[in-house]
Amino acid sequence: MSTDTAAPRMLPGPAHLRAWLPQYGVYAAIAALVLSNVLFTPAFLTWSNLRIQLVQVAPVVIVALGMALVIGTEGIDLSVGSVMALAAALIPLYLGYGVVAAIVVSLLAGVAVGLINGTLVARVGLQPIVATLALFVGGRGLAVVISGGQLKDIRNPDFRWLGSGDVFGVPVLVWVAALLVFVVAFTVRRTVFGRRLLAIGGNRPAAELAGVPVKRVLITVYVVCAVLAAVAGVLAVARIQSSDASAVGLLIELNAITAVVVGGTPLTGGRVRVLGTVAGALLMQLVLATMIKHDLPSSTAEMAQAVIILVAVAVARERKTR
Repeated sequence: MSTDTAAPRMLPGPAHLRAWLPQYGVYAAIAALVLSNVLFTPAFLTWSNLRIQLVQVAPVVIVALGMALVIGTEGIDLSVGSVMALAAALIPLYLGYGVVAAIVVSLLAGVAVGLINGTLVARVGLQPIVATLALFVGGRGLAVVISGGQLKDIRNPDFRWLGSGDVFGVPVLVWVAALLVFVVAFTVRRTVFGRRLLAIGGNRPAAELAGVPVKRVLITVYVVCAVLAAVAGVLAVARIQSSDASAVGLLIELNAITAVVVGGTPLTGGRVRVLGTVAGALLMQLVLATMIKHDLPSSTAEMAQAVIILVAVAVARERKTR
């Protein structure tokens, strides 16, 4: 039930290698990919290139953090992309009242979606994939209705600064993602809520017998996941400087789940690897960027990502059955 706290144990032999891979394989893959890019990709280590990679991966990291919490309870949330679209659709409507007002309304939309998802899972008793599938479809449709199906340019300079501004030379999006990584890691490792979350994912009946408020924790987890998706939606709109409800967050739920799985968090719950999730998102971004840099078609990148997912799932399954 721990997060990324244990130090690697460099022991020889295939058995130890199988034990090492689920926890540290993603970091080894990143190191190998970075080394190959340094050797064979021109200008890979330039700040302009690294900045692009960090800006592109930041929204995925933010969404994946919420997904990791949900998966830690043995759940899933397919609605995160629709929440991003809903947040994107609300920004232009309320930006006239100020940047803060527009952001608050977008985050409140995330709270509302999270409450619906959490209630359906915790109180109604629906399977998470079924409960969140409804808003996966309906949420984006609602976003398109709110936006009138039109792409709207964002001209507010203060809001656009969130997507294009720097603090100490580092993009604001990256600072926000880093702060959220720290908050989520602290929550999982150091708070009662984090321990309860892991207990529910590890053994829900036992958690209930131990007096853990299972329903309340589950609802809170889905609210947090949806709010993080709304944050990612706000930042995505600020970065592209326009709101397109039909495109913002499209298929990001798959990227988030991939980052979580590749990062070593088991789909069976009971464990959340926060740093592993970040590493998983970075790995998938590096794979895509490497393919693009070497003029390979996007289909090749997708196939490479699929292979990585299959390997991660196979390694995790083998570890569970040992």
